Order: sequence, then structure tokens, then C-alpha cells
Amino acid sequence: MKAIIYLDNIASHLVTTWWTPLFMAIFVAIVVYALWPKNKEAFDDAARMPLRED
Repeated sequence: MKAIIYLDNIASHLVTTWWTPLFMAIFVAIVVYALWPKNKEAFDDAARMPLRED
């Protein structure tokens, strides 16, 4: 039983110390990429794509 509790503490510590900040950094990078002014035209074009007639 102690081994399970010990492994649970290791996994919890790993998630809180490494994965959470890593995924937060990835999320911030995606948001910055999406809101970067240089990408506005490409995203606007993609947003109008369903309304286009060939």
C-alpha cells in the first residue's frame, strides 16, 4: 500500500512541477501565434472560406 501512495505522490509532483507550466507555455504560444498581427490576413481568409463560392 505504501508503494502506491508513494507512486501517487511522485506522479502528482511531476504533474504540478513540469507538465502544468509546460502546457501553460504551449497555450500561451498558441494564443500569441493566433493574435499576431502578421497572421490576421490568413485567419480572416480562412474564416471566409465556407462562404466562398467556387
